[in-house]
Amino acid sequence: MKKFEGNYVDIFNRKIFKAEVIVEDGRIIEINPNDNKSDLYILPGLIDSHVHIESTMLIPSEFSKLAVKNGTVAVVSDPHEIANVLGKDGVEFMISNSKQTPLKIFFSVPSCVPATGFETSGAKLDANDINYLFEKHKLLVLGEMMNYPGVIFNDPDVHSKLDVAKKHNAIIDGHIPGISGEQLEKYVSAGISTDHECFTIDEAIEKINLGMKILIREGSAAKNFNELYPLISKFNNFVMLCTDDSHPDDLIKYGHINKILKMGIKLNIDIFDLLNAACINPVQHYKLPVGLLRKNDPADFIIVNNLQDFEILETVINGNTVYSHNRILFTTEKEKSINNFNAQKIKPDNIQISPASSKMKVIEVIDKELVTNSFIIKPKVDNDNVISDIENDILKIVVYNRYSNISVPQVAFINGFGLKSGAIATSIAHDSHNIISLGCSDEEICNAINEIIIHKGGLCYVKNNDYYTLPLEFAGLMTQEPAEHVANVYEKLNNIIKSNGSVLTAPFMTLSFMALLVIPNLKIGDKGLFDVSSFNFTNLFE
Repeated sequence: MKKFEGNYVDIFNRKIFKAEVIVEDGRIIEINPNDNKSDLYILPGLIDSHVHIESTMLIPSEFSKLAVKNGTVAVVSDPHEIANVLGKDGVEFMISNSKQTPLKIFFSVPSCVPATGFETSGAKLDANDINYLFEKHKLLVLGEMMNYPGVIFNDPDVHSKLDVAKKHNAIIDGHIPGISGEQLEKYVSAGISTDHECFTIDEAIEKINLGMKILIREGSAAKNFNELYPLISKFNNFVMLCTDDSHPDDLIKYGHINKILKMGIKLNIDIFDLLNAACINPVQHYKLPVGLLRKNDPADFIIVNNLQDFEILETVINGNTVYSHNRILFTTEKEKSINNFNAQKIKPDNIQISPASSKMKVIEVIDKELVTNSFIIKPKVDNDNVISDIENDILKIVVYNRYSNISVPQVAFINGFGLKSGAIATSIAHDSHNIISLGCSDEEICNAINEIIIHKGGLCYVKNNDYYTLPLEFAGLMTQEPAEHVANVYEKLNNIIKSNGSVLTAPFMTLSFMALLVIPNLKIGDKGLFDVSSFNFTNLFE
C-alpha cells in the first residue's frame, strides 16, 4: 500500500481539495479528504492523443523516458512511419519494444501504407494485414486516414480498410487538411472521428459541427495551438491535445503535453478545461484503460509543484513511481536494429536537369507549417544544367528511392530554406521515408545523399569536405542512443545549418515533410513533382 498526499485535483467535479490518495496493487483504492500540509498538487497523468514516436528519432523504450519525465502517462501512437519501411514487422517491433517501458503506449494500426500510390514505400499494408494486426494485438484504433480522396471518391481498397476497423469496433483517426463542404461531410460519414490537421478556427468549427473531435497539435514543425486554443474553452468536450511529430531537443527543452498546458495557463484558459482536453477526452474517446484519478481507477497520475509553473515532480503509472525529481526509475535493454535500405550511391550527373522552358515551378516553404505554396520563376542555368540560385533562395531538392538499387533521383526546386552553403539530407521523408536532400551545389547534395546511404539512414549536413551526421540504425528513422545524446547531436546539426543561412525553425523536420504527398500544395516524391490539389504528378517546367 502506498499513500500520496497533496491538493487533489478532481477534474470531473472541477474542484481542488486536500486529500490522501491510497494505492494498492496498481489501483486507487481510496481518496480521503484530510488536512495534510503538502503544497503539491495531485492530478491525472497527461495523454498525447496522437504521436508518431518515430519522429522523435528514438525507439519507444527511449522515448518513454522523455515522456514520463514530462508527466505523460499514455500516448496514442500511429507507427505508420516504420510501417512504410518495414510493414507488419515494423509495427510489431514497436509493440514489442514498448513492452520494456511502463509508459502506456496504445498503437493504432496504420491505415495508409503507402500514403498514396504515387510513391515507393518499403512495404504495403492491405486490409488483410490490418485485420491481422487488429486480431493479433487487440489494438483499439485505425491510424489517420490520410488518403482522404480515396475515402471521398470511394476507392475500394480504402473502404475495405475502414470496414475492417469497423468490424473490430475501432476508433478511426482522420487527416483531412483544408477540405470542407460536401466532401468533408462524406469523409466524416465514413466513420472517421478525429482530425489533427486544422490550420484555422473556422476549419475546426466546421469539423466539430459534423461531430469530429479536434486534436490541437503543437509539434516541432507544425504548431497550431496559438490559432486553435479558443476551441478549448468554447468546445471543451470536442478537443484533445497532441504533438504529432516532435524532435528530442524540443521534448527536452520545452516538454511534451505539459508544454501545451503551460501555454494555455499563460493565456488564462481555465485549468479544468485544459486538463479535460489533456486527460479525460482522450481516455473517453479512445476507450483507453488509463486512470483518471478516481477510486478503483488504475493509479496513473502526476504530482506537480503548482498549477501555474506546472513543474512535474513525480509520475506514477499503475501505482509505480516511474519518474521522481529528475530521476527515471526504470531501465531498458538494448535491441537488435532492423532496417530496409538498398540504395546505391549517386554522382552529380545523376541530378543534373536541362531546362525545358523559361518557366519553372518552385515549392515555397512556410515556416512552422506542413503546407506549401508554389510560384513560377526563371531557372538559373549553367552548362545546360538548372542549378541552385542561392542569391534568390531557390535550392535544388532531390528525392531518391532508398529501397531500390536501380532507381533514378527526382529533382525539383524549393524556396524558403535560406541555406547559403552546403547541403542537408535525411532518410526521414514522410511517409515513405526515401532519401530527401537539398543544397547549394550538385556535388554537395550528392555527398549528403551518399552519407545517408553509407549509414543506411540518418541526418547529415555536408559542406565541402566536412560531414556532420546523426546515424539512425532502426529503419533509418530511430536510434537507441540516449535521448540526451540524440538531442545534442540534432541541436548541433540544426545550429550548423542555421549558421549557414537557414531561416527555418526546424530545418530537418520541415524538409522531411516536403515529400508528404497528402498535404497541399506542391510536394516532391521519389517518382516526381506532385500537385496535391489535383492529386497527380505535374511537370517541373511550364
